[in-house]
Amino acid sequence: MLNLLLVEDDIDLATAVIDYLELEEIQCDHAANGLVGLNLIEKNSYHAIVLDLNLPKMSGLTVCETMRNKGIDTPVLMLTAMDTLQDKITGFDKGADDYLVKPFAMQELIVRVQALARRRSGQVNRLSLLDLELDLQKKQAYRNKRPLKLSPMALKILEVLMRESPNPVSRETLIQSVWGDEQPDSNSLKVHIYNLRKQVDGGDVTTLLQTISGYGFALKAAE
Repeated sequence: MLNLLLVEDDIDLATAVIDYLELEEIQCDHAANGLVGLNLIEKNSYHAIVLDLNLPKMSGLTVCETMRNKGIDTPVLMLTAMDTLQDKITGFDKGADDYLVKPFAMQELIVRVQALARRRSGQVNRLSLLDLELDLQKKQAYRNKRPLKLSPMALKILEVLMRESPNPVSRETLIQSVWGDEQPDSNSLKVHIYNLRKQVDGGDVTTLLQTISGYGFALKAAE
């Protein structure tokens, strides 16, 4: 079942949306202002977030930008009453994934949310797992605030693993995500994983890069 968050200060509209989502068997939390919405986003895991642009206490743009800076990559559908190109450009710059202009058809909302829920957002600026951080804009990884020396390929592998964490990623998926149709030689992935492990798990730190026997790899703390 899909689990969504609706951040909307128009109570009548919010009630109508939540009732319609329930008919579609979609669970939905609700926040009536930006501060409460951001608090729920930080504490809970959602498949997608429906976020109004104009909110009391904290605007939708600020909510979206803040969550992206914190590394939260939940897809965001921004609601707005203004259908101007500049509004959309600003929203995308702050981390929105899609736009829906009010008034909208409920079925269109459902279709867009379902499409967003099938993927994680590409708008996030920073990924983190315990003391491991990856700054996507600077293309730099850190462990316990220490910069890691990683090749461009190793950074791509790390990004894939961090986006999927704690779920395992198969060797085939890693190769396709990093190299695409230009398949590497048989030892390339092994070498990059070896070097990545030395950087990520070297020293007196919690081991994060786990080998899943017969399948692939996962980034997570050992159980």
